[in-house]
Amino acid sequence: MNNESMFSYTYSAKQNEEAAAIRNKYLSKQESKLDELKALDRRVKKPANVFGYLFGSISAVIMGCGMSLVMTDLGAYFGMADSMIPGIVIGVVGLALALLTYPVYKRILASRKKKYADQIIALSDELMDR
Repeated sequence: MNNESMFSYTYSAKQNEEAAAIRNKYLSKQESKLDELKALDRRVKKPANVFGYLFGSISAVIMGCGMSLVMTDLGAYFGMADSMIPGIVIGVVGLALALLTYPVYKRILASRKKKYADQIIALSDELMDR
């Protein structure tokens, strides 16, 4: 066979990128130091974030229940003649819990940072060639 009868085709850059992306799905992934550093950072922040979202949401719902008792006559459905006082108490409790959310979040985050600080600093120093 001579060279004139051979057919040669090259893919465009877009097709090459797509082929490389598909190929990368099937290669075994090796975790880099940067991936490990990101994972440690997530491990520090996740418990504090979960607490903040859950506790803040629950305390807001409690406060809302108290507000609805104050502003409506829902207490009559539960056998209470006047729902103003229980509504105020429940609302204040919810408000107090909501106000506690941020300081407790900061305390959880600080303790997690303290726990993982040595590992994160050592790994980041290694990445930054210090």
